[in-house]
Order: sequence, then structure tokens, then C-alpha cells
Amino acid sequence: MRLLHTITMQLTEFFGDIPDYVILSHRWRDGEVTFDDIHQPHAPIMQGYQKVRNACIQAARDGFEYIWIDTCCIDKRSSTELSEAINSMWKWYWKASICYAYLDDVPGIDSADKSYQLHSFKESTWFTRGWTLQELLAPAVVEFYSSDWALFGTKSSLLEIVSSVTRVPSSALISRQNIALATVAQKLSWAASRQTKKEEDTAYCLLGLLDVSMPLIYGEGRKAFYRLQRQLMESSNEHTLFAWEATALDISD
Repeated sequence: MRLLHTITMQLTEFFGDIPDYVILSHRWRDGEVTFDDIHQPHAPIMQGYQKVRNACIQAARDGFEYIWIDTCCIDKRSSTELSEAINSMWKWYWKASICYAYLDDVPGIDSADKSYQLHSFKESTWFTRGWTLQELLAPAVVEFYSSDWALFGTKSSLLEIVSSVTRVPSSALISRQNIALATVAQKLSWAASRQTKKEEDTAYCLLGLLDVSMPLIYGEGRKAFYRLQRQLMESSNEHTLFAWEATALDISD
């Protein structure tokens, strides 16, 4: 696992004992700082750099030396590393001390009244993405931050609101043991209508939640979801799974 130091912003790879770390959940935007960019002189002028820097500042404030950020902690040039990372992502979010959910479309309290800020929170596109479902469920502690990196609330303090927006039962949000008790069909229903940019990610974003490991084949399109279905059929007696199609999640730009 590769982690970013919150003070030096240097990447370090850990193979054995992994130090305590926090983890970032966010919407990808144009100009994200990648593994290739993070140590380059041009990194500070990139559009996504301030998000990385602010996440590091918040983590350091909270007393953590390390943070994991998907955009820059995975070398996506290596298909092997990317596949390993996606198959490990649920575990990495699960083991994080805190998950910072950065909602860049929620205005800071200084620029909006509380009622509008709450409306923006409920309407945030963060809640519509396929990948953010596991990023909400796997960590024990999720802190929501507005666009100016002001703490808006936590998964526990906003429990009923988050449950209403996501259609995930409060019991599954507040206790990770209850996630394991949910049926496969229930878990798939939580993902219904969420969107992914790549068609294959409709399947890949569910691997951890469904406790499935499988190789990634970008370019296979809809077949990724069918492969996931086959694996689930082999390990589950839930006949309702036959009704699920790859269209359970949407593909978006």
C-alpha cells in the first residue's frame, strides 16, 4: 500500500506494518494530480493540487502522518497494480482511521445559509457515484467536508439524512456488522441508479461490498457485470440475482 506523507507530500510504499492513516473520498474532476504528477515541479499549479494539499493539512491537524488518495497513490500505468488496488480498496477504506468525504459542490457556511447548505448536501453528486458507496460504508468514521474544507458533519451525526439520500438503512450505516448481514440483493439495491464513468466500473465498484475478487479487464464493457453475476450465482442461493442486469448502475460522462 502506498501512502502520502501529510507534511512532506512524499509517497512511501508499505509492505508490512502499515501505519495509521486517513483516506480521501471525492469526485474526480479535471486536472487531478496523479501518481506521475505528484513529485513533479508542475504539480502545485495543477487544478487538483489544492484538494490534495488541503486533505493533507486536515490529516496533519488530526494527528496523522499519512493519507491515502486514489488519484496519486496508485500507479495506474501498471494494470497489475490497478487491479490489486481496486480489489483491495474495500479493505483499505475499512482500515482507515477516518474517511474524509470531500463534497466540492456543497458551499461553505460562510457563503451560504444553513438551509441552502443542507439542501446542497442532499443534492451532492457525491451520493450519485458508484465508487462512493463503498467509501461511505466501509470506513467506521466518515467526515463530510464542504468545498472550503469546513466540517459539515459525520456519518453518525447525519445518519438519518444520509440514509434518506442513499436509501441505505441506518443500521448498515452505523454498524459495519450489519452490512455483512445484508443479502446480496439488498446490497445491489443500494447501488441502483448510481453512476460510473466507465461501463466496467458498474461491476468493479461493487467487488468489495459483495466480497468478490476478480481480475479487471478494461475494455470488456458489459461483460464485467455478467462476470460479477456469475461469481455471485456460484456463491449465493439468492434467486433474485437472476433479475439483475448491468443496467442496475448507469453509465455517465
